[in-house]
Amino acid sequence: MRCPRNRPGTGREWVNSCLDMRGGVHTYLSGKDSQTHSWPRHMRRIAAQETEGVPSFWHTVMDASHNGIVIIDREGTILLYNLAAWRMFGGEDSPPIGRHISEIRPETWHDFKSIIESGTPQIGKKLALPNATIIANRNPIVIDGQIAGVISVFQDISEYEAIISGLQGYKKLHRELDAIFESSYDGFYITDGKADTIRVNTAYERITGLKREDLIGRNMRDLVNEEVFDHSVTLEVLRERDQVSLMQKIKGGKHVLVTGTPIFDDEGKIALVVTNVRDITLLSELRAQLEESRELSSRYLQSLVEKEKFRYARQEMVVKSSAMIQTLKKAVKVAGVDTSVLITGESGVGKSMLARLIHLMSTKKERPFVKMSCGTIPDSLMESELFGYAKGAFTGASPEGKAGLIEAAHTGTFFLDEVGDLPLPMQVKLLQVIEEKTFTRVGSTTPTSVDVRIIAATNRDLKKLVADKLFRDDLFYRLNVIPIDIPPLRERPEDVPPLTLHVLEKLNRMNGFNKRLSPEILDSLVRYHYPGNVRELINLLERMIIMSDGDLISPSDMPQELKEAGVPVRDALREGLGLKEALGAAEANIISLALRKHRSLSKAARALAINPTTLWRKMVRHSLQPRVAEKK
Repeated sequence: MRCPRNRPGTGREWVNSCLDMRGGVHTYLSGKDSQTHSWPRHMRRIAAQETEGVPSFWHTVMDASHNGIVIIDREGTILLYNLAAWRMFGGEDSPPIGRHISEIRPETWHDFKSIIESGTPQIGKKLALPNATIIANRNPIVIDGQIAGVISVFQDISEYEAIISGLQGYKKLHRELDAIFESSYDGFYITDGKADTIRVNTAYERITGLKREDLIGRNMRDLVNEEVFDHSVTLEVLRERDQVSLMQKIKGGKHVLVTGTPIFDDEGKIALVVTNVRDITLLSELRAQLEESRELSSRYLQSLVEKEKFRYARQEMVVKSSAMIQTLKKAVKVAGVDTSVLITGESGVGKSMLARLIHLMSTKKERPFVKMSCGTIPDSLMESELFGYAKGAFTGASPEGKAGLIEAAHTGTFFLDEVGDLPLPMQVKLLQVIEEKTFTRVGSTTPTSVDVRIIAATNRDLKKLVADKLFRDDLFYRLNVIPIDIPPLRERPEDVPPLTLHVLEKLNRMNGFNKRLSPEILDSLVRYHYPGNVRELINLLERMIIMSDGDLISPSDMPQELKEAGVPVRDALREGLGLKEALGAAEANIISLALRKHRSLSKAARALAINPTTLWRKMVRHSLQPRVAEKK
């Protein structure tokens, strides 16, 4: 701030006379306008006493300023302190005029002093006050080339900061919404209430192949007329005033699913229509992938369930051979479906055990498992045992009637063992149970409904029985939906050792024994023919355990049928026999196996590809009794 050099008096006197500031900017408060200001009464009185007679025009001007103004002299004494400054910094109990600035605003004296010493102004100095934030411009007052003081003009920018903060918040929100709009995987198409296009996002361009510069500003009616779209969901929304979804064909052959949603203003008019766009091709691919994933997941789950069931089945039926493993796998698969099963195999192979195992692995495992052996029931009692009878059906019948075995198996599994022995009349009624899920008790005319799964087993050739008219072909085909054949034990010798050890452990536990088998016994058991299959193996082991004297079961404890199996080759070698003797022992073993398997001399000779006379001579040479072969 510079004053003209031709003013009279010293610099300080000039300032005082020019601005009438000696008594402060509130000198005029002693005049007629004193009641219009908000200064405390005692401050107006003091100011009036100190500035009496001084013109108040410039003070009025300074107080009228919205910005705060403070002027100090070179020594830091306050010459001017207007009303805005008093309002910003907080009112004092006494007027600050004439006091040192360090008493009023101690934090500013260092900056003021620096300006007085250097003459360098401070522009845009930001100060944080308890109730406000101000920006101050501080300039030196130069008179006759000398710095006479400092003038500080400052403004409260709290309101501006709030406005700026709000604008920044809106900008940030706008950026976030714009980022969300553009990053959406679905396409967005926005029009105003007149169907004029306002915005489209990048995903819309990708899905439809259209460019935003060809769409923005265009009216949807014109775009439909130009066949860019076959029809418009926006126009439907404007007409219905509600959300609308439809299929839309876009120029170029693209088909999309669009959903338009109206946005209403405060007056209830449609201000915007926001359309969500999805590519049906992609949705179809995703649906196919989902179905494939579900199918794969279901397959994995089924595989895990089957593995768990197979593990359980191997614990129940000790097997090692590939043939029996395949049989168990088939049983595991069929256990998961409610269909008829036909189990075939020689007597003693474990058909009953497999049937029960299928039941225990099925969804009916908590339901009844009822077994009936057709070969053990007389034909005259077969019908009443199977289907039951009504009260008073025949002489000696129970007065209350009786439920049959099939009815007892309701909601569960009915195992029909030796089904090849089932009489023909009963085959007809059994067929009715399978096909119609109904039967009629003996002596009744009312059919009874039953939900039962049929598992049949036989050691006979049912196809031959069908050909001989001894078994109904329609029943055979209904039973033979899932056929499972259990191979005989002689065809799977690798199952003998684990079965033997399992049965031995079980028998020891039951009888309190601690028996063990010698290697020679185990070799003989592996080489044995087993006409009675697993049942015979169990019987042989039980006989040796009971009849043996010590804990070790030796060859002397073997039953006669095992001894007739012949001496193993490795036993002959262990005993120090020569090649000729070992070959002889092996030949005797092979001949003995052939005789037991084929049951006659001629069939055994044919299997060995030798003449029956030659076979007879070899039997005599190895001390194999002819009567043994004849009995076999």
